Amino acid sequence: MDVELVDVELVKEPTGHFLRFYIEKPEGIALNDLEAFHRRILPLVENVEYDYMEVSSPGADRPLKTERDFERARDMIVELKTYKAVDGVKQFTGRLVGLEDGCVVIEAEGGDELRFPRKDVAIVRPLIEFDEEDLQDDVPVQ
Repeated sequence: MDVELVDVELVKEPTGHFLRFYIEKPEGIALNDLEAFHRRILPLVENVEYDYMEVSSPGADRPLKTERDFERARDMIVELKTYKAVDGVKQFTGRLVGLEDGCVVIEAEGGDELRFPRKDVAIVRPLIEFDEEDLQDDVPVQ
């Protein structure tokens, strides 16, 4: 189908059990892609107990999980959270250098390179920043 299966999760929420598939393509996911994947996967999960099935794009700020994810995000500004505090801090922001010797490496604002053993990292994801000007509509109202 020319899509990448990014993640699958089966989670219990107050309204029921959700089976979620996250897919993407280099050029982006369209509604037709989601519908086609849903139809294709439905017969394959008929023995799975769930109440709702969702197929969606993981979004621009999806967590980086695979080596390929880290390679694609190299040089992007990322947010990194650790399971335990490092010098009293659990959240870090910086330019992603990459994965090196089992560590996630980021360059902090001052240029310092920070290394975190991958097993100590709870999540790494691209940092999406915008302000009110980014939300302004450039089309005049008539």
